Amino acid sequence: MKIFICQRCGQRVYFENVRCERCGADLAYLPDRMMVAAVTIAADGTVTPMDSKRDGYRLCGNAQYGACNWLLEPGDDQPLCRACRLNRIIPDLSVPENLRRWQRIELAKHRAVHNLLRFGLPVVPKAGTAPEGIAFEFLAPEAAPAPVMTGHAGGVITLNIAEADDAEREARRVAMGEPYRTLLGHFRHELGHYYWERLVEGTPLIDEFRALFGDERQDYAQALRRHYDQGPPADWNERFISAYASSHPWEDWAECWAHTMHMVGTLDTAANLKLVVIGVDAKREVGSDAYRCTDFEALLDTWYPLTEALNALNRSMGVNDPYPFVVNAPTTGKLAFIHRVIHGAGRA
Repeated sequence: MKIFICQRCGQRVYFENVRCERCGADLAYLPDRMMVAAVTIAADGTVTPMDSKRDGYRLCGNAQYGACNWLLEPGDDQPLCRACRLNRIIPDLSVPENLRRWQRIELAKHRAVHNLLRFGLPVVPKAGTAPEGIAFEFLAPEAAPAPVMTGHAGGVITLNIAEADDAEREARRVAMGEPYRTLLGHFRHELGHYYWERLVEGTPLIDEFRALFGDERQDYAQALRRHYDQGPPADWNERFISAYASSHPWEDWAECWAHTMHMVGTLDTAANLKLVVIGVDAKREVGSDAYRCTDFEALLDTWYPLTEALNALNRSMGVNDPYPFVVNAPTTGKLAFIHRVIHGAGRA
């Protein structure tokens, strides 16, 4: 994620900001330019970025709830931005706690969608003309007739909004023995399932997928029951990125997809902050835009020392490691495959 600059005063601003803390300028995210810009908002609701020759932008309809800072491009007559129009169900906002939860969920979701757009991957809402698209359903457990399970099915990504509560999410992380559990991680993982169906299933890539991840035609429900009843294999950490990845090839793919997004997104931020990270092979360079780096070995070589530094810094503050994982040799091959699939499908 890049760090941006307020065009009015030069202050550093961030992806989620709606106002510059130094000069008070209104800020908004421009999906067509993938940047946060200082803007002027007219009385009729039209928005003009300060350094743009285009006018006629509009705020997303969810800006009124403090849930979105994205703009709609000139000529786009939809009420919601590219990220918010993916929503099919949002929680009941008449419940005060739900608004706070939803705002936190949208920030994580918008970051995940930003990742996809930076790669040039197809991001379309599930609708009559695009049944293969994405639909998000954010469900409140208190209002649901049955337990709400976070997951993916046929492009529909469901999230239990209780995950937006830090205490609840941490309790689940501990109960399930997970080293890492975040809203952004949920989105990246579940989107991985969606893109497996879009980019791998039914394509010539399926044979290579099965060679690396295993045969996904094994019974999924049975595999998950076995995982939860018996736990992961004793040597899971020698073959998988996480214990959950060992449960089924689909979950292995989704976990590795999420880690690819973690890697590229964080390396992009490090480069934007001009952090000097020397990889294992100093001759390999990621460059200024990690999303356009097709050299997977360069990404991985730089990822190792960066995560070592991040973990060490967190420990200095008494905080858990942000990347509590070991990338073993089999996982390296899986990540490299996903990286090739993404670059083959996107415009990066």
